[in-house]
Amino acid sequence: MNIQQENIKKLVERRASARLGGGEKRIEAQHAKGKKTARERLAMLLDEGSFEEFDMFVQHRCTNFGMEKQHIDGDGVVTGCGTIDGRLVYVFAQDFTVSGGSLSKTMSEKICKVMDMAMRNGAPCIGLNDSGGARIQEGIDALAGYAEIFERNILASGVIPQISGIFGPCAGGAVYSPALTDFTLMVKNTSYMFLTGPAVVKSVTGEDVSQEELGGAGVHASKSGVAHFAAESEEDGIAKIKELLSFLPQNNREEAPLKPTSDPYNRVDAALNEIIPDNPNKPYDMYAVVRSIVDDGHFFEVHKEYAKNIIVGFARMNGRSVGVVANQPAMLAGVLDINASRKASRFVRFCDAFNIPLVTLVDVPGFLPGTHQEYGAIITNGAKLLYAYGEATVPKVTVTLRKSYGGAHIVMSCKQLRGDINYAWPSANIAVMGADGAVNVLYAKDMKAAATPDEAKAIFEDKKKEYDDLFSNPYQAAQKGYIDDVIEPANTRFRVIRALEQLSAKRQDLPAKKHDNLPL
Repeated sequence: MNIQQENIKKLVERRASARLGGGEKRIEAQHAKGKKTARERLAMLLDEGSFEEFDMFVQHRCTNFGMEKQHIDGDGVVTGCGTIDGRLVYVFAQDFTVSGGSLSKTMSEKICKVMDMAMRNGAPCIGLNDSGGARIQEGIDALAGYAEIFERNILASGVIPQISGIFGPCAGGAVYSPALTDFTLMVKNTSYMFLTGPAVVKSVTGEDVSQEELGGAGVHASKSGVAHFAAESEEDGIAKIKELLSFLPQNNREEAPLKPTSDPYNRVDAALNEIIPDNPNKPYDMYAVVRSIVDDGHFFEVHKEYAKNIIVGFARMNGRSVGVVANQPAMLAGVLDINASRKASRFVRFCDAFNIPLVTLVDVPGFLPGTHQEYGAIITNGAKLLYAYGEATVPKVTVTLRKSYGGAHIVMSCKQLRGDINYAWPSANIAVMGADGAVNVLYAKDMKAAATPDEAKAIFEDKKKEYDDLFSNPYQAAQKGYIDDVIEPANTRFRVIRALEQLSAKRQDLPAKKHDNLPL
């Protein structure tokens, strides 16, 4: 064997060793927990044979606490690029088999390198997190490494899609990178996120709580809203990430990929003509409306378990990606509250950043009243949604199905927030408030002065009919041009698609500024 062959043999052996990470025993321990390894996850995520790995031979430079005796090629994170459905993406996957996936300075440099490449080349960046946090032996160097990553998350925001998959622990400072990305997915039972763990919580507050109760996937998907998706398994999580990407463009200068459909653009659904109940206080399921009008009835929901009174997610209409925002009358009557406002405003801003048109379906009775909401800053949080719609320059098509009252009417992509095309169904009621409340305010003195309760009731019913005749329909708004057309519900798909086609070349600029000052 000559020298060249010997060198090649050493390369092959060293590559094989690096691919084992922390070794067979630690891989077996990872599997015993029901978890895949970093490389197994990347193999599921990327097209077969497309992975191009970077920095396989990087090692840490720490010499404290005996670390100079422990060197493993790759140092706890696998980085590189590949394709998903033929589209370029940059990836990093933390390897829990190497020092518990703890972050060293060299690990952060590897991650920063692929993030920089993603920015330069205009491709999404996907991070798969499975780490015990900062590598304590490296002290301030590990913290500096986190900060370098966070800075890149910030600079990449709104430029390339950033997706975080939490496939194990993500604690302490590590949680801020996923929080800065566009979408966060967690896996039930095997992943968790928190700033301070159960032991610290117990010592400081006396509260006894498990990891799952403190920061599991269910908690963050339904209560905090930190997680956009909660996957049943790692395979399910990877599939969700891939599907999410299919709706998104490569970067903020491109359009989302077109997916041809056999679903006719002018398909009529007569069931929509019957979906609104005669009783204005009776709920119906907005999901039925969404699935009726989008291509093939397919809707990819975001934040499904959080703030269920508003629905957000991606779909396609005539093959093109759209972001759907819809009030849900079947949950809290579709009212807007703090969580719903935050959920929808962030989604609207994402769609606007990445050239995804917005379709808004409105049935909103107002903002949720009460001290809890007021003390929790419903004013500021409601303003976030108003701001997001008013700032958005992508095509915006709004359909009012039933109620659209007060400040909530304004917030839900009204014409004055630069809504491009605003339609209404014949069942739409657009007013400051509902008839009962309005009459009680406008004619309180008349009813109080009535000689008998029957006379007061008669005044109420008469004035309620007058108010209903005026506002319990879309025509006054249409007469003033606030509604562009009143449409038959069955034709909603066709009308929305035609509006989107009309707006496909829309160009609208914002005033020159360093940046906005969103009400946070």
